[in-house]
Order: sequence, then C-alpha cells, then structure tokens
Amino acid sequence: MSFENIKLEKGMYAVFNKSFTEILESLDPSEDYRGTELEGLDAYQRQLKRFGIKVSGPGCDVVEKFFENSESAVLFPEFVSRAVKAGIKINDVIPSIISTKIYTNNIDCRVLTTDVENASSVSTDEAISFSEIKIRTNSNLLKLKKYGHNISSSYEALRLQNLDMIAIILKRIGMLFTVHQLHEMVNSLGSYTPITSSSLTYDQLLNLWSALKPYRMNVILTSRSTAKDILSLSEFRDANAGLDFHGTGKEITPLGAKLVYSDFLSNKLVVGFDRNFTFQMFQMGDLIVDYNKLIDKQLKNAAVSLIFGFSKILPNSLKALDYSGS
Repeated sequence: MSFENIKLEKGMYAVFNKSFTEILESLDPSEDYRGTELEGLDAYQRQLKRFGIKVSGPGCDVVEKFFENSESAVLFPEFVSRAVKAGIKINDVIPSIISTKIYTNNIDCRVLTTDVENASSVSTDEAISFSEIKIRTNSNLLKLKKYGHNISSSYEALRLQNLDMIAIILKRIGMLFTVHQLHEMVNSLGSYTPITSSSLTYDQLLNLWSALKPYRMNVILTSRSTAKDILSLSEFRDANAGLDFHGTGKEITPLGAKLVYSDFLSNKLVVGFDRNFTFQMFQMGDLIVDYNKLIDKQLKNAAVSLIFGFSKILPNSLKALDYSGS
C-alpha cells in the first residue's frame, strides 16, 4: 500500500500492544523504500511528507498545519509523543544503571526472589550434595505508579506557534520523567544498614567499595549536594579526571563508578551498587498521550504519562555510606 493512500484514523492509537508508528509500518514497511529518495524515513515521517508538514529547521510549520484536514490531525499526537520521548533521552541515565527493563501489561507485577547470595561454594563429588538455590516469586506484588503532566493551553493559543518551539517545551516535559524515574528508584531502595562515618573521605569510599565484594561498585547514587562533596575530594582532582570533567562535564569518581544524583536521596548518603545485579525496571506499555483530545484540538488538560516501577534484584549488590555522623 502506498503511503499516500493510507487512511489515518484515531483508532490507530488504540491497538493493543502496538504503537501508532508500528501500525503505520505494518501498512507501509520502510524496507520497501530502500534505494529510493524516501529511504531513511520511517512510516510516520513519510506521512509528514505526504501532508507537507515540516516539524523543524528552516521553513518549520506551525501547529495549525497538522489540522488542515481530519487525517493530518491524526498525526499530531505522535508528534507530541516523539518530542516528549526526545526529552526523556536527553539526560536519561536509567538504561545505564539498571540490570534489565521489563515491559508488562499489568500494573501489579510479581517479582522474583532468590537465596543465591547465601549459596556455598564447597566442592563435592556427589551431585546430591550440591547446595540448593531457591528461586521463587515474591509474595508481595510490586504496584507500578503513573507519573504524568497535563498540558494547560488552548488550540487558539498554540495554532500559530512554530512546531520546533512547541517541541522544545515538550522535550523539557520529557526531561521531567527522568526525574520521576530516579525518584521511584530511590523509593525502591528499601531497608539497609549503612556504613557510618562523621566525614566523607577517600578511605571511606574505599570501605564502601570493599563492602560490595563480590560485586563491583560501578554506580554511585547521591544527592546533588553529596555529589559535590565527592567531586571536591582531593583524590578526584587528578589531571585526567579534571580535564575530562572540565572538558565534557562528565563526572568520573576516583573509583571509576558512574556518579548519578537525585535530590530525593538524603544528603550525606552515598549509595554504591553493581548495575548488573541491583535494579530492575518495569514499565507498563509506552508513553501515553491523550490522543482524543489532541486530535480534537482540545489541548487543555491533555495528558502525557508513563507507568513504571523499580525493584531490587539481589540486595547485597547495594551498600551505603552515611557520613552525617549520626
């Protein structure tokens, strides 16, 4: 089917377990355009081209362009979704600090629990004497939470605004979701007994690193204030680390761990963990956009939202240092 002959309608957003772009791709596969001038565009981008909608750069269109007819209006929620997702990616550290991300259709998730951390490593000649490692489902369900934001505006206020300007605001909304995700990760820390100290020193960080054995401390999670304390340690101020930080803004701790900060974490608390074994993320579906309102130009209180949650996998792969002196 030619991309110019596809009938666009609201129902394409309501297909279970398939995104709007996936529906378009099933009707108009991108692989059919190899070697043509449209190679490199996905099915949604070909629809923008069909209706002459330019969403960025010189000659960028205004919001009103989407609503010149009922079919092109169907493309607007996907524009909103893509802009928000682009904002999520700008400073999304979650993929680099979790063990796995699981997509689910349930708001209540059953997670696994195991006693593998208590297993012995004693050798034996008889298989019947092997130590038993139990893997069970946790009796407590993990309830995912919905985070979202309502767009408070009107079509009249936005219709003559450039789409690239609208995209900038939507990207900033997307960045908020990364804050929400770190908040949920902090909430999932649960109980732990930290190493205590009256001050932060390099030796104390080494104690934290050592306490994680046999795991590796490749992520350090702190508040922004605590991150500043770590970055101020004299051991951090070596030539290579200093050049990298001043040149790129990338924080590298003396122990080689990725430094991530969330102001939902208490000050003077350093949480170190092994990203390969500590956190799993559950997400229900994709980013949700209020497509009915957006298509009908009822932008006021049109919502964008995500449903997700975190749980710890192996508790001993996380240790903490509290240097508040309490």
